[in-house]
Amino acid sequence: MDLPGAPRINPSILSADFANMQADLARIASADFVHVDVMDNHFVPNLTFGPQMVERVQATSPVPLDVHLMIDDPDRWAPGYAELGAASVTFHLEAAAEPVALARRLRGIGARAGVAVKPATDVDRLFEHLHEFDQILVMTVEPGFGGQSFRADTMPKLRRLAEETRRRGADVWLQVDGGISADTIGEAAAAGADTFVAGSAVYGAADVDAAIAGLRAAAAAHAH
Repeated sequence: MDLPGAPRINPSILSADFANMQADLARIASADFVHVDVMDNHFVPNLTFGPQMVERVQATSPVPLDVHLMIDDPDRWAPGYAELGAASVTFHLEAAAEPVALARRLRGIGARAGVAVKPATDVDRLFEHLHEFDQILVMTVEPGFGGQSFRADTMPKLRRLAEETRRRGADVWLQVDGGISADTIGEAAAAGADTFVAGSAVYGAADVDAAIAGLRAAAAAHAH
């Protein structure tokens, strides 16, 4: 479903039924990617799953994997997720010792290289390196738990990032994650996001395909 210029909807399996993961992956076949949150209980105060689970999701998902590493020492661990076949691997700027070198390693393995920033992290330090990344994830909640409320105070940062991306002609996707729903996706799209992580807004819907299509349409209506 990744049409040129179309907003990308990446459902988060944090909101899926872990006991029926294969079935819940099959439900999101109309999405663009599946968002896989890897947490280590160190960088964030929560623990999810590691390489073994990601490998199984990779083997059974009908759409490519968008892996978000909320972990310490991504310089060491992130390449392994690219080697598992993840289409995109995003690490946190706050955790990486050498973010540009790591992005180059991920690209060298064959994955899209993404970098994420927490709500309080300044994005200006990324501006001179925009061409080194395929995706920048602006967290619209504090990372670590699903189900949090969207933080509108992150939008000025996203807008600034979008303006700089256009100014420099960088081919980079701008992703948002946290509290994305039919009520908030328009605001994020208007600020410049083109890739959206949604958890309960997708998996909590009676009709998952209709929810994905509705989010995509709402984002498209506010994109510029």
